[in-house]
Amino acid sequence: MKEKTMTSRDRVLACIEGKETDCLPLMPITMMFAADRVGVKYYDYATDYRELVEAQLCTADEFDFDFVSAISDPTREAADCGAEIEYFEDQPPAIVENRARLSDKTELAGLKIPDPLGGGRMHDRVKAAELFKRRVGDDKLIEGWIEGPCAQAADLRGINTLMLDLVDDPTFVRDLFEFVVEMELRFARAQVDAGADLIGMGDAAASLIGPVYYEELVWPYEKKLIDGLHEMGNRVRLHICGHTKQIFEGIGRLGCDIVDLDWMAPIDEARRKMGPDQVLLGNIDPVAVLHNGTPDSVYKTIAECHRQAGSRYIVSAGCEVVRDTPEQNVQALTDYARSN
Repeated sequence: MKEKTMTSRDRVLACIEGKETDCLPLMPITMMFAADRVGVKYYDYATDYRELVEAQLCTADEFDFDFVSAISDPTREAADCGAEIEYFEDQPPAIVENRARLSDKTELAGLKIPDPLGGGRMHDRVKAAELFKRRVGDDKLIEGWIEGPCAQAADLRGINTLMLDLVDDPTFVRDLFEFVVEMELRFARAQVDAGADLIGMGDAAASLIGPVYYEELVWPYEKKLIDGLHEMGNRVRLHICGHTKQIFEGIGRLGCDIVDLDWMAPIDEARRKMGPDQVLLGNIDPVAVLHNGTPDSVYKTIAECHRQAGSRYIVSAGCEVVRDTPEQNVQALTDYARSN
């Protein structure tokens, strides 16, 4: 293990800024894993910011993570827009797909952007950022979270319907993306004002779109949202689950401070197409490797990800650390990060 000479927050920010760090930053996404560590039902984790904050702090302290995150589920903004959400005792909330908020697309014209401080689920996340700031100060980096244009549009319209809209009614899609960008910028601003150092942006649905439609319809609105976040003086972490190889070049032109890579996205090719200065994160399979493997296999696999990514790299799984992942396997991520 290297001797740590930086705070966790400073370590991540130095990595983003291309400065030398005392060791690799460590930023795995933990949601159900974190809730389980403190014995909290996931319904409570996702709906009560105090439970989320406590679980995140305990997990980050236990495994020496460099950040805490307000991420819990992708339904907060849609819920505050009036979407029908199904809640479960110990699983994440879910959009009721067959009764999507904008199943009638003419309703977009009258849809109002919800107030992120209006007492709804968005406000609960803002309160999490505020409590994180009181609890960790400048020690650990605080991550807020928003949905990206494609993901949020899918939550409001329905994923299958949105995919058809991309072909059948691109004008409506652009109008919907404009609405989403404005809503997410307001939501992000509230989290930044409450104490978030970095905003994670999840745009998982973008991985389902080919490069032509991505470049024409999705990329301009991801770029507009990311530029708006930077204008706030904030940093941006882009998280697109799934296979993103077909849109690597576009992602590399977005100007994100951190780009997450899921396990099926070849990290060596991402490095070639996104250039030497893009900070890359993750890439090991959260199930086959991190959950089902051994500490030794986890250590060796993350070492290979690091080798292919090069120096501008953050240790993490490719996506969320899944429930019931052996703690010794998560510790292997910590051991690697703190030794390099």
